[in-house]
Amino acid sequence: MLYILFGSFLLMCVLRVPVAVGLFLSSTLAIVFQGSIPLTIVVQRIWVGLNSFPLLAVPFFLFVGQLMNEAGISKRLIGFSNSSVGHFRGGLAHVNVVVSMIFAGISGASSADTAGVGSVLIPAMEKEGYPTGFTVGITAASSTLGNIIPPSIMMIIYAATAGLSVGGMFLTGIIPGILVGGSQILYAVYFTTKHNIGGSSKFNFKNFLSSLKESFAALVIPIIVMGGIILGVFTATEAGVIAVLYSIILTLFYKELNLKQFIDTIRTSVGMFSLSLFAVAAASLWGWVLAFYNVPQNIVAALTSAGLLSSPAFVWVFTIITFIAVGTFMDAVPAIIILQPVFGPIALAVGIDPYHMGIVIVLTLAIGLITPPYGLCLLIAADIAKISVPKAMRAMLPFYLLSFLVVMIAVFLPGLMLWLPRMFMFN
Repeated sequence: MLYILFGSFLLMCVLRVPVAVGLFLSSTLAIVFQGSIPLTIVVQRIWVGLNSFPLLAVPFFLFVGQLMNEAGISKRLIGFSNSSVGHFRGGLAHVNVVVSMIFAGISGASSADTAGVGSVLIPAMEKEGYPTGFTVGITAASSTLGNIIPPSIMMIIYAATAGLSVGGMFLTGIIPGILVGGSQILYAVYFTTKHNIGGSSKFNFKNFLSSLKESFAALVIPIIVMGGIILGVFTATEAGVIAVLYSIILTLFYKELNLKQFIDTIRTSVGMFSLSLFAVAAASLWGWVLAFYNVPQNIVAALTSAGLLSSPAFVWVFTIITFIAVGTFMDAVPAIIILQPVFGPIALAVGIDPYHMGIVIVLTLAIGLITPPYGLCLLIAADIAKISVPKAMRAMLPFYLLSFLVVMIAVFLPGLMLWLPRMFMFN
């Protein structure tokens, strides 16, 4: 029945049926044509896929990201970043990256980062003379940090699927997140210096203190989230609840959101995480069908008999190529849930640490957020700037190379990637 499973899914992809719907329908068709499996297994597997305590963190952090944008908290973070690094050559480009790193440490949602930060900084950068392509490129590329720096929603999904510690995955993302952000800042220095864009100004300590005071309450959120998880005060899901409550208090304090806007924010957030969780449910059913037909085990056996699993290098090449290809056509959530049951056993067979494999997969899938035809972050940034995606892609090449460079660093330096989780959680 595998030909029905894969054939129907590919057909629905060609017909541009949403991926989550395609996964659900193709899995159900495979079960129907198999004949001996009761259809009640469909409901059961959907329930099992969603009945995960770590997954509860997803709607909470998505809501925090939406609330930050609607309540004006994002603008305060932009003001703080501008007062901190805006005085350097190409200051707004640095602000773009820094505020994305801060935003990532609060919401874990890349698309919310692109929309919130891009709507403010893209027009500002264009007004200051930055090329539109570069402006879109650095906005889209820096927003992918939302899926790398904790609390990353992608890491929550990966940890729940692979049976790993969410806190451990969060800690694994800190160093590569800094590497991605740092490399983008270095490229911004090179680009703006070469083209003489964004003249530097003097650092204003008074403005810095004022913006720090304005944004301090928001800047505390990442410290609360990660500090509580590392110290064992609460789980990642409980951290999401605390982040939501804290953000609501901030919203009341800043008084920039009325009741109607608050309800609209809740409605928007429900729509967003409903799509994500439906994808999780559908992919869970798909994964069960694959397991029923022993697809992961057969792939591992085939690779072993071919002598390919004797080399971790082959596994890494296979993994990176697969997830780059899949990430360009599919959202990261179903991609992880579909493929992790296959790649997890392969990694273990060659002695690759599951957290090491996890961070490489997350970094690789993040490239898909800026690569069409999926490329959600790139599409949002290009729409804000009112330019075509092909034009934006020409400016994206350096950012693709930087992201891929960090993926290579993650592959070849596992000790660096796993240093923080080993220090705080695995001793």
